[in-house]
Amino acid sequence: MSSSESTTAAVTLADRMQSFVSENKRAILIGTAAAVLAVGGAAAYYASTSSSAREEDLEKAEKRERKKGKGKKKKTVKDADGPLLEEVKGEDVEAAGTETYTPEDIAALSAEKRRELGVSYKTQGNTAYQKRDFDAAANLYTLAIQMSPTPEPTFYSNRAACYINMTPPKHELVVRDCDAALRLDATYVKALNRRALALEGLERYEEALRDFTAATILDKFANQAAANSVERVLKKLSTKKASEIIAKREPRLPSFTFISAYFAAFRPRAHPTLPENPSTGDNTLLLGLQALEAADYAHAVTFINESLEQGISWDDGRAEALNLRGTFKFLTGNIDGAKEDLTESIKIKPGFTQSLVKIASVHMEQGDPAKAFECFDRAIQHNPNDPDIFYHRGQVLFIMNEFTEAAENYTKSMELDDQFVFSHIQLAVAQYKSEQLARSMATFRKTLQAFPHRSEPQNYYGELLLDQQRYEDAVEKFDRAVELEKLKTPPNVLPLVNKGLALYQWKSDIGAAERCCNEALRIDPECEAAVATLAQLSLQQSKIDRAVEMFTRQADLARSEPELANALTYQYASMAQLEFLKNYPEKAAELAAIAQAMS
Repeated sequence: MSSSESTTAAVTLADRMQSFVSENKRAILIGTAAAVLAVGGAAAYYASTSSSAREEDLEKAEKRERKKGKGKKKKTVKDADGPLLEEVKGEDVEAAGTETYTPEDIAALSAEKRRELGVSYKTQGNTAYQKRDFDAAANLYTLAIQMSPTPEPTFYSNRAACYINMTPPKHELVVRDCDAALRLDATYVKALNRRALALEGLERYEEALRDFTAATILDKFANQAAANSVERVLKKLSTKKASEIIAKREPRLPSFTFISAYFAAFRPRAHPTLPENPSTGDNTLLLGLQALEAADYAHAVTFINESLEQGISWDDGRAEALNLRGTFKFLTGNIDGAKEDLTESIKIKPGFTQSLVKIASVHMEQGDPAKAFECFDRAIQHNPNDPDIFYHRGQVLFIMNEFTEAAENYTKSMELDDQFVFSHIQLAVAQYKSEQLARSMATFRKTLQAFPHRSEPQNYYGELLLDQQRYEDAVEKFDRAVELEKLKTPPNVLPLVNKGLALYQWKSDIGAAERCCNEALRIDPECEAAVATLAQLSLQQSKIDRAVEMFTRQADLARSEPELANALTYQYASMAQLEFLKNYPEKAAELAAIAQAMS
């Protein structure tokens, strides 16, 4: 069973969280710290006052040239495919000539003469740049910088434009010049973009993200290329960091809620019978099985690993231990290790259905559905009446969006054993996904009657009701699921998180949603769904500090490298927002006013 299957329903909490995140993704990724409300449709975007008047830089003049010229459109810093920077038509100023000025000569000149010569050098630099003679242009901008009586941010930024177009680009010099330009004008968007490109080239991704985020916000979201750059750098940064973290991270189990959902997807089986004279390893395996039955997962892992180290004396026991060790490796994200143990388990006991089903899920995790279905076929050959095979094959078909075939497999599983609640639930959900609403609702009502003391039908029926925006009915089902879960020790907290999301979508009651999630975390401190929901709710309220804290915690809980990369994406995006507010505190009140006006 893959991690995608562990929730055991299609319109699940994970599905709705993904939808919730998707609705807010643009706000998160492009760096806006203003709320984008998932319910109510109010979106607040950052805006900024225009930066102070400055010398005409390359881009403004290039736009003017485009209106007059009929030639091929030139690329600019705003183009997604790279920094072929701006051209310019300079002012009508007499050329400064080739005369060389010493520092003493420059100091002796009047401020007006120095300004005139500085503008002339800049104009000549623009002409050289237009001819793509970037070395000459950079030298002329240097003369302009030296000659100008007052520092001009445009001169530094234009010289940076030359450095970034050289082959190879001189990224360090670009950063140095943009630093100088931004010290003179912190809201100089073009300098931010150019520095960001250079920092990206230097693989200083966090700093590049900072600058692209600031540029996107200050540019009032008018520059799509900069917004795209935020996403591009976020992907590079999160992927790189996730790989580094996974390489160093010690394997660890996911939350109790996640593990419980995984094991609940398999029917209970009798423990293998110990031999007449069990070895130490045999007895240790029994302790592991008892711990697993008691949902004491940490001790179960320890006992199972020790039993294999001590040596298990009979084949069925060894196959069982390898199956379980492989399962826990899978849950900790060690896919290759899981595959190795499950393969060995099948070698010892070729007809071991559970190992065949689980290795099928490993193949799915590795993106090889053909091999997954081969494993299901082998399992059916050995035991055509095992309902678990058809249930899990249905799950694989479900996540492949083959809902009709999935429903057929769930039905077959129910025909072989109608006492497994998840087959009923998944059949109803598959019917729902196939747009057979009446049949789905009827199946759920029958399931509720057949399993009156199980929380799962209440919870997942509530999710379908929530998907139909029948909020009051959904909350009623979630409340019932919560009450039934209280009879367990410890309870599954997903109905609490579901209730929180329902109250938020129904009444925009963020406080109630947060209380539900916090209660879920009190019971299960590592519940990924509760952490992710709190992170998003914090973002909705522009509580960026809290959002960063929650996204960081979500990254810590991530089981696999893709999950970690996704969590890091939101963590770093939120951190970039937070840094913007720290670097531009004067924008906070303005942005809050805009958000309020648009709500």
